[in-house]
Amino acid sequence: MLRRLLLLTALPALAAQAQELKLRTVQQSGSVVKYDADGAPARPGLCMEILRAVEKQDPGLRFSGLDRQVPLRRVERLLADGAIDAFFCLLRSPERDKQWRYVPVPLYGIRHVVVQRSDDPRNLDSLADLAALSQRKPVLVARGTVLARRLQAADVAVAEAGSEREALQMLALGRADAVYGQDINLQRHLADSKLGDKLKFGRAVFLEEQQYLAIRGDLPAAQEERLTQALRRLERDGTLRQLADKYR
Repeated sequence: MLRRLLLLTALPALAAQAQELKLRTVQQSGSVVKYDADGAPARPGLCMEILRAVEKQDPGLRFSGLDRQVPLRRVERLLADGAIDAFFCLLRSPERDKQWRYVPVPLYGIRHVVVQRSDDPRNLDSLADLAALSQRKPVLVARGTVLARRLQAADVAVAEAGSEREALQMLALGRADAVYGQDINLQRHLADSKLGDKLKFGRAVFLEEQQYLAIRGDLPAAQEERLTQALRRLERDGTLRQLADKYR
């Protein structure tokens, strides 16, 4: 009797998974931790792997548009205009919350940190420290992220670089005294750039937050629920945590 009840309970979910659903998305260019189109097949990027894991969890669900690579600001416009249905992965902000919705399952966590030159003895432990530092040279951030807006709100002067990699190179050349960004991205670019002897991570964590799956504002509730359930299963079985650990 118990087995029969469990089967009856599971039938609606199984029926939903069997229905074919294709959602439009894109890859983000310039963010190899999230999407690495030129990387090895085993490491296509953390967000790409999460996307594929969702498809595996729900065999009827597919994402189109992955042949397109666009910069973050273009991703935001496409999502706000409803030109794409979903995007893996975005941080939340009050400004973004007004333009689209988020599936309420965190994909992975990031920490806001700074990178300095190895011979810089200053300890940057607060946004006030960064604001004081930026009076001489602006703090570098990657172009298009919400990080710049948050620093500016704390009176930190910022300059945007084309990517974290470019920002780190500018730092090593002395064109800035600090790069502010997400730990997982900066770790990857610092390792790839071979600048580990010239640069170092600061000791402070300025903020911890989560990356989410963003969806267009008018996506039908049933489709949002389908995405939510797939991600909750990935959360419960440890897949999301394992994928995040793979890219750290």
